[in-house]
Amino acid sequence: PAVTLLDVFQQHARRRPRQVLLRFQDEVHTFEDVDRRSDRAAWALSRRLGLQAGSAVAVFLPNEPAYVWTWLALAKLGCPMACLNCNVRGRALRHALEAAGAAVMLASPSE
Repeated sequence: PAVTLLDVFQQHARRRPRQVLLRFQDEVHTFEDVDRRSDRAAWALSRRLGLQAGSAVAVFLPNEPAYVWTWLALAKLGCPMACLNCNVRGRALRHALEAAGAAVMLASPSE
């Protein structure tokens, strides 16, 4: 069977839970931290938004750690992710959203 990035991440999270995965400004996130955050995000997206495997989701987030656990959460749910450039606006953004065919769009409050 094919090995996905999610498989590789989960393998590292099991073997090296306390190893640093991300450093962002003054924040440090270990594999364990990111795995837990992505589990919580997957639960919330599934329970509150009703996302199921196969539901396409547009992600409109800036370059921040939440992008990583959002991506992992969607992978855990089996939801394809349409990555939208958070610098795009207007007609280009509308076109990207229409092309993605996403049922849901996730964005940060600042966007």
